[in-house]
Amino acid sequence: MKLKEELNPLLLLLFHLMVGIYTFITFLPCCLVSWVSVPEAGFCGSEEERAKRVKALSVLGCPEGPYRAVGATKTLATSLQPGVDTLDKMFEFAAKRFPHRDCLGARVVISEEDEEQSNGKLFKKVVLGEYIWRSYHEAFTAAAQLGSGLASLGQRPKSNIAIFCETRAEWLIAAEACFMHNFPLATLYSTLGGPAIAHGLNETEVTHIITSRELLETRLKDILIEVPRLQHIIVVDDAPTSWPGYPRGITVHNMAAVQELGARPENAARERKRPVPSDIAVIMYTSGSTGRPKGVMISHSNIIAGLAGMAAVIPNLCEEDTYIGYLPLAHVLELSAELVCIAHGCRIGYSSPQTLADQSTKIKKGSQGDTSVLQPTLMAAVPEIMDRIYKSVMTKVEEMNCIQRTLFTLAYNYKLEKLSEGYSTPLCDKLVFRKIRSLLGGRTRVLLSGGAPLSAATQRFMNVCLCCPVGQGYGLTETCGAGTISELWDYSTGRVGGPLVCCEIKLKDWVEGGYHSADKPHPRGEILIGGPNVTMGYYKSEDKNQDFFVDESGQRWFCTGDIGEFHKDGCLKIIDRKKDLVKLQAGEYVSLGKVEAMLKNCPLVDNICAYANSDETYVIGFVVPNQKHFLALADQYGIRGSREELCNSKAMEELVLKVITEAALTAQLERFEIPRKICLSPEPWTPETGLVTDAFKLKRKELKTHYQDDIERMYGGK
Repeated sequence: MKLKEELNPLLLLLFHLMVGIYTFITFLPCCLVSWVSVPEAGFCGSEEERAKRVKALSVLGCPEGPYRAVGATKTLATSLQPGVDTLDKMFEFAAKRFPHRDCLGARVVISEEDEEQSNGKLFKKVVLGEYIWRSYHEAFTAAAQLGSGLASLGQRPKSNIAIFCETRAEWLIAAEACFMHNFPLATLYSTLGGPAIAHGLNETEVTHIITSRELLETRLKDILIEVPRLQHIIVVDDAPTSWPGYPRGITVHNMAAVQELGARPENAARERKRPVPSDIAVIMYTSGSTGRPKGVMISHSNIIAGLAGMAAVIPNLCEEDTYIGYLPLAHVLELSAELVCIAHGCRIGYSSPQTLADQSTKIKKGSQGDTSVLQPTLMAAVPEIMDRIYKSVMTKVEEMNCIQRTLFTLAYNYKLEKLSEGYSTPLCDKLVFRKIRSLLGGRTRVLLSGGAPLSAATQRFMNVCLCCPVGQGYGLTETCGAGTISELWDYSTGRVGGPLVCCEIKLKDWVEGGYHSADKPHPRGEILIGGPNVTMGYYKSEDKNQDFFVDESGQRWFCTGDIGEFHKDGCLKIIDRKKDLVKLQAGEYVSLGKVEAMLKNCPLVDNICAYANSDETYVIGFVVPNQKHFLALADQYGIRGSREELCNSKAMEELVLKVITEAALTAQLERFEIPRKICLSPEPWTPETGLVTDAFKLKRKELKTHYQDDIERMYGGK
C-alpha cells in the first residue's frame, strides 16, 4: 500500500487533524438521511499503471469498432461454468456446492408504531430484529416445492406467469421456481399504475400471478375485472389464510399453502419440463419512462451470458460476500446482481429504501437500520440515491465551523490526490472517514452503480468519504443490463469502462446530431451492443423491434439510442442521447440530459427536468428545490409562506432561476442551454407520483402532461 510515502505528508496534518477529529467524526453521522449508500476501504487503490492500462481494443482496427474487452478479443463469454447454461442449472449448482451456507435473509419486525411529524402527518416507524436466514438447500427446496405447487394449480411450461411484488426473499424464490419449471416470468414494477399493470397482465395472457398482500389490496384488487384470464393469485405473505370478496373465477392462495401442495409426494414426484437455453426466462416490463411499458423477452442464455460478463469485473467474488438487496427486483440491475451472488454462494439480505440505514424514514430513532445489522460487502445503487447522499453530506460540511470545514477539505483533497496517484490512504481512512464508512456496516468493498450516468462529484465523494470503489456500469434491459462496467481501481470520472467479456460495442455515425466515428480526439457515435446477452426483442411488439438486428455472422445487436465516445484505453463515455436531443428554432441542438446532469449538482436543486420545443428559441425547466436551501433562500430575502406558497411565488421563481443560471455558467453550459424560465414543484418526484421510474429516471411524457399548463404559461409569455 506504499504506506511510507503516505506517512510524511500526513504527519504534517496529524496535529491539526487531532484538534478537530473528535468533533468531525461525531458530527457527520447525523447528516446521512434515509438514502444512504456505501462504506469501507476494503479494495484500496492499485498501481497507477493498472488504472491506465488498455481495457478494450477495436478488433478490426477501425475507430468505429467493434470494441471488445482485452480478454475476449477472440471469443465472447457465454456462461459462468461449463454446462451451466440455464438459470435452473445455475441455482441447482449453487445449492449442491453451498448447501448449508446462508442464502436469503430478512429481518423480523419486533414492533411498529405511528409517529406524528411536525406537519401533523403520521409516519410508521419500526423496530427490527436480527436477520433470519434460509440456507441454499432450504431456498432450493422452497423453490422446487413452489414450482410443483404452481404446476398442480394448472400452470404449464412455456405459459407465462406474472410477479407483481416488492423486493424480498419470496420474490427470488418465486423466480427460481419459475425457472425450474420453464414458466416464463413476466415482471412488473410494484409502483406501476393500474392501466400499466392491466396492460402487462393482458398482453402476457397470464392465468397466475404472484404478489404481496399490500399490493393485492391496494393496487391489484381494483383492476381484476379488467384481467379476465386471471384465475389464481398467490400471495407471498402468511396471513390471512382465507381471502373472501374476490371476483368469481379467481382463487387467492398463500404461498406457503402452494408450497405444501407441491411437497405432496404425488406432486413432488411429477417430472418437470426443464428449460433449454433458448427458452424465455423473463418477460421484463420496462418502467415506462417513454410511454406504455414494453415487455423485453430475455432467454436463459441471455441472462447467463450477462452474468458471466458482470462477474468478471467483481474482484474476489465468493461465498464470503454479503449483498444487500433493496432496489426493485423487477429492474434488470437488481435481478442480475442477485443472480450473480447466487451463482457464487453469497448471502443476500433484504432491505428497503425506508429501512436501509439508521437514519432511514421508517426506522425508529435509536434502533438500527438494515446495513448496520447486515454489514454488507456488496451493494448496488442508482445515481439518484448517491446524489442525495452527496448533497446531504456536503450541505452539512458547509454548515461546519471554519476549523471543521478546513479539516474536511484538507483530508478530502489529500486522499483525492493519493487516489489519483494509485495509493491507498489507511491513516486518513481510519482517522477521518471511518465513522462515515461505518454508517452502512463498515464492510462494503464494492459498489455497483447503474441505471443512469453518475456525476463526477458524486463518484469522487463515494471514493473518498465512503472509502469504497465505485464500478459505474452501462447497460439496458434489452442487453440484460450488461454492456460496460468500469474497473474498480480506475478512479477516473465520467466514464463507464470498457465492454464486458460477454459483448462487443461499436459506434454508428449519427449525421443529424453531428457525431461521427472519424471525430477527433475520440471516435463518437450511437452505441450499438452485440453479443449473446442481447435479448430476443419486445413481446408482441414487432413494430418496436427495429432497434434489434442480426449481422451476417448471426450475432444479435441492439441500437441503444445513446451517444458515446471511445477513449484510447478502450473505455466508453456516454455523452448524449438521441431522444434527449432537441433542435431549437435557431438551429442549436440542446441535450436535455446534459443540462439536467449539470444543474443537479446545484445544492438548491433536488431534481430537475429540462424541456424544449423545436418551434421555440429557449429551454425551460421544472425544478424540485432542496427544502433546506429553498427555505434559507426565502428567509434571506424575507419571503414568507408555506413550501407550496413559496413554490407558487413569482419572486421565488426568479431567485431560484438566478441561482440556477449562475450554476449553469459555472458548469460552462452554453447560453442557449440554460433554462430561461422555470416552474417550482412543492412535492418531490417519486415512483409513487408516476413522474419518475423506480430507478428515478424522468418520465418525460408524464412530466410534460403534468406541467402542460405551466409549459403554455412559460412559452406563452403569460
